[in-house]
Amino acid sequence: MFPVVLNLAGRVVVVVGGGAVGTRKAAAAIAAGATVRIVDPTQPLGGLTPPARQIPISEAYRSNHLDGAFLVFACATPAVNAQVVADAQARGILVNSASDPITGDFTLPSVVRSGDLTLAVSTGGAAPALARRLREKFEAEFDATFADWLRVLTEMRTVVLAEVPDSARRRELLDGFADWPWLARMRSEGADAVQTAMLECVRTPRP
Repeated sequence: MFPVVLNLAGRVVVVVGGGAVGTRKAAAAIAAGATVRIVDPTQPLGGLTPPARQIPISEAYRSNHLDGAFLVFACATPAVNAQVVADAQARGILVNSASDPITGDFTLPSVVRSGDLTLAVSTGGAAPALARRLREKFEAEFDATFADWLRVLTEMRTVVLAEVPDSARRRELLDGFADWPWLARMRSEGADAVQTAMLECVRTPRP
């Protein structure tokens, strides 16, 4: 398996099957900025947020439902999923099959998100329960404070690149700000105090 992080903003994602699995896949794709075409003759989805980025199609799956798709999730019956996989691969579209993952092009890892941080955990399908437990462990470790630290690092990178002309000094500052003691300070002092301290490091002349 080759791990990647896909940018779905503005892309069309097709979800075939509007049950519980399809609902989860559709919601995740919408959250990532995709426009989601949901194909299901019996349970077209509604109520996903934002509603403007979902296109329910209340009819049986046909291959033309994949027109213009960037990514496809086959979440219907095994027979329908097999046809979706075949059609998508014939068109060169990446496809995931909920019923038979090995026939598709990719599997979905367990995901932890904290602000702009995204961690993906996969066991290659060998131990989904272990992947879930690792996700739970990482969720506890990479909490809201970690997201604040990442936000401050993003802002400080802009400051350092604008105000520090020496490339070696820039690397030294950015590497230092990304070290664990700053996270400990975030937890004890808060984001504003830490950002102030970082700015002092940037703007205080070296002896």
